[in-house]
Amino acid sequence: MTDQATTQFHHNIIKARLNKLGLKLPEAPHNAATYIPAIRSGNIVYTSGQLPLKDGAMASTGKVGSHVTTEEATEMARICVLNALAAAGGVGDLDRARILKVTGFVASSPGFNAQPAVINGASELLLKLFGANGEHARSAVGVAELPLDAPVEVEILLELT
Repeated sequence: MTDQATTQFHHNIIKARLNKLGLKLPEAPHNAATYIPAIRSGNIVYTSGQLPLKDGAMASTGKVGSHVTTEEATEMARICVLNALAAAGGVGDLDRARILKVTGFVASSPGFNAQPAVINGASELLLKLFGANGEHARSAVGVAELPLDAPVEVEILLELT
């Protein structure tokens, strides 16, 4: 296996689509505990759950439905996907990726049940970036707490074609 820390991939198609949307991939996230941000096994890439970190800081904190609106959480899901793609891009060429599965966790206030609407932010961005290769299976799960009081966490599973 190639050393993940020194591998360089060029994601020209995905970069162009990100640019068109006014977005860019952040630097690949660093692990904050005893795990790695992404791992590749054959043609499959698994990402660890990614939080809505921007420039190393949490973009928002709190529970969705009380401190964080559905719209704000949807934006946080997009940030999580960018971080997940940055992690995946460290172990494979995103231009060759097909998104297989998205799992989204939403820190939910009691009674909040619009988790699918929040995780739509992640799904819709993946479809814009990958087209038909962005169609995926998905889970959107409400949870009581997430690390660092994050409102959203997203992990993705990709296949490199």
